[in-house]
Amino acid sequence: LMNIQVVKDYYGKILQGSQDLKTKACCTPDNMPERVKALLSNVHDEVLAKYYGCGLVIPELLQGRRVLDLGCGSGRDVYALAQLVGPSGEVVGVDMTPEQLVVAEAHLKWHMSKFGFDRLNVRFLRGYIEALNTLGLEPGSFDVVVSNCVVNLSIDKPAVLEGVFDLLKPGGEFYFADVYADRRLDEAVRGDPILYGECLGGALYWGDFLALGRSAGFGDPRLVTSRPLEITDPEVEEKIGAARFYSATYRLFKIDALEPACEDYGQAVIYKGGVPEAPHVFSLDSHHAMERGRIFPVCGNSWRMLKESRFAPHFEFIGDFSHHYGVFPGCGTNIPFSPDASRGGEFGDCC
Repeated sequence: LMNIQVVKDYYGKILQGSQDLKTKACCTPDNMPERVKALLSNVHDEVLAKYYGCGLVIPELLQGRRVLDLGCGSGRDVYALAQLVGPSGEVVGVDMTPEQLVVAEAHLKWHMSKFGFDRLNVRFLRGYIEALNTLGLEPGSFDVVVSNCVVNLSIDKPAVLEGVFDLLKPGGEFYFADVYADRRLDEAVRGDPILYGECLGGALYWGDFLALGRSAGFGDPRLVTSRPLEITDPEVEEKIGAARFYSATYRLFKIDALEPACEDYGQAVIYKGGVPEAPHVFSLDSHHAMERGRIFPVCGNSWRMLKESRFAPHFEFIGDFSHHYGVFPGCGTNIPFSPDASRGGEFGDCC
């Protein structure tokens, strides 16, 4: 199947900019939130031109936090996140492609000046996301790990997830966008260099991803957003056949012993507000939107995700685990992704 050098060449030598992509798999929709547009308006044009992500990887409440970006490329997301962590935080970008890192590092001082910071809060490391333990990063030292359309390109996805788990602090979060398939792909699709480089050939069947996440220690992965991908290139469409692909953002918490199902302990939370990105409603995932000041019943896993993470100060917690009432009603079954009425659709262009 695929090897690392093929991927490295595709992103370092074949693609010169986002306009060279054959599909919109590695594109972010243009209907992004205004807060994200404001962050990107402070990013250098050359960095933006070499962006190949499929989603938005800017979770809430990052001020002062330590963040790691896997497959950072030319640094677009690193520089967006750097504005949110502020001068007291740090963002570390990791990528294996020298040509991309040259662009990222060329504009370090430009961005610090643009942000008004008197010290660097960004650094870049050359390395492989399958071997995070070789980069000199301290285990348990990151609050958040992000990745934008890169895990699908990895030739050893279990190693990536296990490495992320090790680097996160207890209660830390892996918040990442990637491409998923509605089925396990045939070997011909997975071995095609163009399809792999376009983030399709390496896309996991969503059910296999959930199993991989749990085996790495991330109990109960939560889907945040999703959208079907538009495939417009006739040659690519012929190769992939009837398979459907989706860009999806998941959040995975490093919390011990989350249960495999949503269990009801009679618990609830009240969002107190105070998260800058969520003044009125805080969304834990695609089916947990919590209005400020309102009692919101939750399963045991959701209660713990909020209680044992950086979000805890912004919630009141009702109940405990002393009584069990069975499976939590209406908590969902992790059936993912927005419905796909057709292969096409109106999605945003590349940034």
